Amino acid sequence: MNFTSTLLERTKQFASEVDSLEFQFTGVIYNPLSYAWEMHKAYLTQYVHEQPEIYFMGMNPGPFGMTQSGVPFGEVNLVKTWMGLSYPIGKPPKEHPKRPILGLETTRSEVSGYRLWSLMKERYTSAHSFFKTHAVMNYCPLVFVDEGPTGKNIIPEKLVKEDRLILDQVCDAYADDMISLIKPKALVGIGRYAERKLEEVTQRLKIDTPVCSILHPSPSNPQANRGWAEKVTAQLIEAHLWE
Repeated sequence: MNFTSTLLERTKQFASEVDSLEFQFTGVIYNPLSYAWEMHKAYLTQYVHEQPEIYFMGMNPGPFGMTQSGVPFGEVNLVKTWMGLSYPIGKPPKEHPKRPILGLETTRSEVSGYRLWSLMKERYTSAHSFFKTHAVMNYCPLVFVDEGPTGKNIIPEKLVKEDRLILDQVCDAYADDMISLIKPKALVGIGRYAERKLEEVTQRLKIDTPVCSILHPSPSNPQANRGWAEKVTAQLIEAHLWE
């Protein structure tokens, strides 16, 4: 089986595994690997290659990014225009009324995704040029939305311990398999949580691939709200990953 076939098959398996988990969490859970599979499949097929210089890993989808588009940090406009991806997106089994899945019709911009992909668009001539030497994946594919009236996004770190443990077991195995398959030269966590998860991967796999992190682009991170692109560029240059 070739690289892309293995990548797709293992990701389909991952989607099924997280769907079958039984959580104590009482809100709504979205799995874009299932209802947005056609988009995610296109992203993996076109933009994930073997032996990139840098493997970026995020934590889990944002409500207006991958949750809508099926692409990691997938700010809808940049997914359509810069990446050129446009495939049908289905509906999850259950939606929170404040967090409907509108797919590529969504009008809200995902700030984290906009910041991340705008930097890459500015630095690289095209998406294909960027992805020749970089990969971008998430640790966890699920989105947890509390059942309150506002549909608050709950990050995996904030789940009860029992839910975190069963989720981590499945996500750890996928992260191990992805890094073993993709074989990047350096690992970069988008935020400290992802950096910790990458460090754990290298320990489990007994590999010496260097690990560092960049400032998370979320607007809930005060440091990210002024000069995020400049700060992250400086971090990657300091880590000798960018020139």
